[in-house]
Amino acid sequence: MSAKPYRRDDSGGRRRLHDARWSRPWRALVPFALGILLLATRASSQDDPLNKVHVTPPPASAPATGAPAGAEAPAVTGAAAARARPGAFIRMNVDMVLVPITVTDPMNRLVTGLEKEDFQLYENNGEQKISTFVSEDAPVSIGIIFDLSGSMSSKLIRARDSILQFIKTANPEDEFFVIGFNDRPELIEDFTSSVEDIEARLATVKSGHRTALLDAIYYGVQKMKEAKHERKALLVVSDGGDNRSRYTEGEVRAQVRESDVEIYSIGIFDPYAATPEERTGPALLNELSEETGGRLYRVDDISEMGDIAEKISTELRNQYVIGYTPKDMNRDGKWRKVKVKLNPPPGLPQLTVHARTGYYAPLQ
Repeated sequence: MSAKPYRRDDSGGRRRLHDARWSRPWRALVPFALGILLLATRASSQDDPLNKVHVTPPPASAPATGAPAGAEAPAVTGAAAARARPGAFIRMNVDMVLVPITVTDPMNRLVTGLEKEDFQLYENNGEQKISTFVSEDAPVSIGIIFDLSGSMSSKLIRARDSILQFIKTANPEDEFFVIGFNDRPELIEDFTSSVEDIEARLATVKSGHRTALLDAIYYGVQKMKEAKHERKALLVVSDGGDNRSRYTEGEVRAQVRESDVEIYSIGIFDPYAATPEERTGPALLNELSEETGGRLYRVDDISEMGDIAEKISTELRNQYVIGYTPKDMNRDGKWRKVKVKLNPPPGLPQLTVHARTGYYAPLQ
């Protein structure tokens, strides 16, 4: 492979979220179904070009399906066989696992422009053949999990504004719901694409009482079963650990593993937390986020919350998706570990891959 230049993306574009649809026999794989639809370059002149690094691939003609050059054409059926386009669903006639991937450089900037040949994928330590590698722009279903406990009183306005900034950067076809929680979770706004409706409801919220964080995440994952789009993500905005939930940490971890929801978190943590729950909160959110392929962003200055929210929005729109048919097709219901290895082109620094850690095989 020839060396590719390493440069910043100065397009100033704004990305849109994506959706993907895939064969449901393989549950809990990743937030996609019956298709391989991913993310492209953002399109707004307001973006900071320093937050993105682009690897320019060599010129090549793309396959007729719309997949990047070098991608093997997947087997498709029905109307999807005619063409692949942003927002279209590719119906696979084989069981396929799809893995969304985010790549960052040592300065935590997103890296775009990588190719299929730059990745290797393993399931339970056995290398798998990557059969598809594509990215398209399509809508997403997103749940906002908003901490309204008493400790959020001084941070409430900043947190609310950051949520609105996150939503305003979304694809017009995205849908959102908002769950607020203190002693218990409560649905503040059901699925909607209206920023105005969400803004009006958030203007009425107040903080108080304790923190049922685990219950709220559990409720959010359950709520995602009503989602219109097949790609799903939760954004958790909280300042501490759980001290009120009836669901245990183990129950929530199991439910998250069985879901196809990515979790991103904005953590406004107190470095002098008084209780054990508050001290373990950051680790809990970090583990839940990373296991699903998402990430935890810590807030050191609450005035930066809006920028962090927009950064998460950007990350959701700058992912790769690789697909493979597992060599082990046994329907045993066991946990399958998934690991993605990146072999960066010559001249690039050490890059970091963020991807879901595995999935449960089907039982039938």
